[in-house]
Amino acid sequence: MTNSPYVSFSGVFAGYGGGDVLKDVTFNVPQGGITTIVGPNGSGKSTLLKTVSGLVRPRAGEIVFKGQNLVGKSARDILRLGVVQVPQNHSLFREMSVEENVELGAFLVRDRNVIAKRLSVIKEMFPIVAERSKDKAGSLSGGQQRLVEFARCLMLEPDLVVLDEPSMGLDPKTLKSMFATVKMMNEAGRTVLLVEQNARQALKLSDFGVVLENGHVRLSGSGSEVLNHPEIGALYLGGTITKASNESEQ
Repeated sequence: MTNSPYVSFSGVFAGYGGGDVLKDVTFNVPQGGITTIVGPNGSGKSTLLKTVSGLVRPRAGEIVFKGQNLVGKSARDILRLGVVQVPQNHSLFREMSVEENVELGAFLVRDRNVIAKRLSVIKEMFPIVAERSKDKAGSLSGGQQRLVEFARCLMLEPDLVVLDEPSMGLDPKTLKSMFATVKMMNEAGRTVLLVEQNARQALKLSDFGVVLENGHVRLSGSGSEVLNHPEIGALYLGGTITKASNESEQ
């Protein structure tokens, strides 16, 4: 991981028409690492990821990725730049085979030989794709479907992988496998930006952490710094970071 910012959020305001969900969000995502966004429900975490993918257009501010401002670009153009998002809800086509679903991840690639080579690599990385390649995706368990979604997103060989609540609905055993897969993708050279409800486990895995509260960045730092911050527990018990605590740190 390098210390140079790979993705820079600068003064981002964004919402859905009825007001801003994100309010002056500013932070950097380091290149080559795992950055986790945590915070209470309704704090703007998923909205933040959608601004990176082009699914929500900020009304103000900049999101710069590898020197290019993503604000105003279409989701398709952002895909071409190397940003791929795995959504919160399962998104496989249930009646299609596992292999067909994975191949769809390369829909911007026209060369069938390139697709075949990438699929071969993916099958080595994700044994479930090789073992269940001809089975319908709908026959897989929730955890298996999540792994296939990860595999599909890598077919475009992205530089930035954006994951929205990847552990949602997974049992403890599958949860461990999911986090191991996130680490594997990162070690294979992908910068990872994720929102995760299992905050403590995600921050242990992360190089950098950001805490959102009411659309504002309240804390940021290394994963361990955010995890061990004395006020972090309050966020998950419905509390807030107190003004006095913030001032005492300055």
